[in-house]
Amino acid sequence: MAKIVRMKDIGEKLGVSTVTVSKAFSGQKGVSEKLRAEILKTAQEMGYEPPASRKERTGISYNIGVLIASRYLDKSSSFYGQMLQHVTTEASGRNCFTMLETITDEMESECMQPQCIKSGNIDGIILIGYLAEHYLETIESICSLPMIYLDFSGNMRGRDCIISDSFYGAYQLTNYLCDNGHREIAYVGTVLSTSSITDRYLGYMKAMMEHHCEIRPEWIIDDRRTDNGLIDPEHLLQLPEQLPTAFFCNCDLAASHLLRKLEARGVNCPSDVSIVGYDNFTYDEFSDVSFTTYEVDMKEMSRKAVSNLIHKLNGEYYRRGVIIIAGKMIEKGSVKARASTSL
Repeated sequence: MAKIVRMKDIGEKLGVSTVTVSKAFSGQKGVSEKLRAEILKTAQEMGYEPPASRKERTGISYNIGVLIASRYLDKSSSFYGQMLQHVTTEASGRNCFTMLETITDEMESECMQPQCIKSGNIDGIILIGYLAEHYLETIESICSLPMIYLDFSGNMRGRDCIISDSFYGAYQLTNYLCDNGHREIAYVGTVLSTSSITDRYLGYMKAMMEHHCEIRPEWIIDDRRTDNGLIDPEHLLQLPEQLPTAFFCNCDLAASHLLRKLEARGVNCPSDVSIVGYDNFTYDEFSDVSFTTYEVDMKEMSRKAVSNLIHKLNGEYYRRGVIIIAGKMIEKGSVKARASTSL
């Protein structure tokens, strides 16, 4: 079988980067007409086939690089680990190969280029979950490959993103608490740490304002560090002296840590306080607890991410920008109807 010629091979022969070769093929700025012509001539001489041509000839689609922070995969049960499985399954069903690369904290802080981009062996990228904005900007500056952001939008800037309906999900859950007689409701989540947590806070605020509920500053409770997005129950998630009657938590993991802290204080759910979460995902270490929550449709989000990336690679029409995938509320008995009173 003849060796597949990659953009990296062409770049090495001419002494230019893979990014330069990619820009020459796609007609982007930053490459002189003389160099562009030389790259195209060399590609033809070496027998280079664009990914779309290989797909038509072999029936195999694309190599998809999947980037995810290693910190999200350090548990036996992981929300993003499950989302990764959905992406892999969806890609495989479309004759695509996925190449996972975990981004370490060092790679992120030092803006180190992922190996899968360096190698030139991938045709497009799906990036799952939060990564620091400076790192994303670095990747975008060195890589011209088609890219989809899954469950993260950042500051967007023309990015193609697939996200859950964080605003409406939080709005629906907070309304549910209000409909059950709660008026003193805390929000658990570090606002502005991620776009989804901020969207959920805004949905919570809308429902609180519509029900004429006071939003107390001490009931907006940070749960995670802003440098890496990880929940830090030891140093954060501090309970206020006066407890509300209910808590809206930005995710089920935060809700689980909150419950442990409440139990240590002698407060029980739902007899003393009500708790709702978000995601509908159970972690092994908290398998004994469950919360009324908003289920994220991971399967549909993953399907849409893979589908849109393939459309981008084929040069076909697809809906650009941010796509919001609705989920559904799941009742699990962690909310008790009551009058608005504080503990």
